[in-house]
Amino acid sequence: MWINEFMGFDYTLAQPSTANPFGNPTYPGYTSSNGPNWVGYLTYKYNASSLLTYNLAYGGATVDSALVTPYLPTVKSLKDQVQSEFIPGYTGSSAKAQWTGSNSVFAVWIGINDIGNSYYNGVNATDALNAKIFAVISTLVDQIYAAGGRNYVFINVPPLDRTPLIIPQGASAVSLSKADVAAWNQKVVDFAKTLKTKGDTNVWVYDSNKSFGEVIDNPSSHPETAGLKNTTDYCTAYQNGTPAQNTLIASCGIPVNQYFWLNNLHPTSAIHDVVAKGVADLLTAGPNI
Repeated sequence: MWINEFMGFDYTLAQPSTANPFGNPTYPGYTSSNGPNWVGYLTYKYNASSLLTYNLAYGGATVDSALVTPYLPTVKSLKDQVQSEFIPGYTGSSAKAQWTGSNSVFAVWIGINDIGNSYYNGVNATDALNAKIFAVISTLVDQIYAAGGRNYVFINVPPLDRTPLIIPQGASAVSLSKADVAAWNQKVVDFAKTLKTKGDTNVWVYDSNKSFGEVIDNPSSHPETAGLKNTTDYCTAYQNGTPAQNTLIASCGIPVNQYFWLNNLHPTSAIHDVVAKGVADLLTAGPNI
């Protein structure tokens, strides 16, 4: 399984095994959620059988650095992850893992950084940009398909307009980001439908936009998030992570794991649990595209 969500996996080091499904680093890895992310929950909590996770993601990644520049030049894009890590590492006669189309799932959750680094240019500019980005995604998935991949999960972009990063920037930023997210998410569905026409593919789309919105509106909408007390703000004392998932700093009022937001863009671990369960339920039910 190849998943695009930062964990710190190095494909040149220890590989996943039944004794250590992540391979490297030690679970839960280096996440932006102050605890396990959806990859960790899917692998360790919702696995119906032995699941080995090959996580080639980089925090802050965009689809193609030539189209949308990441926050650091060292961040490997989705294009880099496929072409410089997956293909040389996991295809061909010297592949680091033995897999087939029937026993593997390729999952991609990307777009937050592409949108976050471009939405402010306006609808006309982002429509043109997104067309170029999805052309790259199509090429990359074609390369995975040529290597044998047949099962694909795509996760859409959550409501960036509801983040503590965008809201303080005002109505224009909220409106532009919301429009770009909606346009991107429609392209995810359209692309998934096109991929399905290959005939021998299984394709799922998970709606993180919906689940994020449900929890922000009402934490009790999902049992995994029922303990959240604040879904709109974050505490600066927590924003770079804490020693434990339930750390309490008095000035923050409540423990870090009772905040939906760890900082102005990244949520805490609970919503990742919701996403993982949702993806697991989708996989169990069968393709939804």
